[in-house]
Amino acid sequence: MCQVEFEMACAAIKQLKGPVSDREKLLVYSFYKQATQGDCNIPAPPATDVKAKAKWEAWNENRGMSKMDAMRIYVAKVEELKKNDTG
Repeated sequence: MCQVEFEMACAAIKQLKGPVSDREKLLVYSFYKQATQGDCNIPAPPATDVKAKAKWEAWNENRGMSKMDAMRIYVAKVEELKKNDTG
């Protein structure tokens, strides 16, 4: 796994034409944040901000995962989404 593969996956996800479920979007987001910033380092948003809270929880679930592992999973997830892209 290298930085180039990760960057290519980051670009590829923007090219998907088919719909991506909210759950899939959260997963991809969480691994991207873990790969680029490491463990979640911001306070949890209020429960009233449902979208921000969901994103925070998804990222925080990856706590302790190495940036390299997060990159690997991110790339694999993007490849899976590309295969299933029906757009």
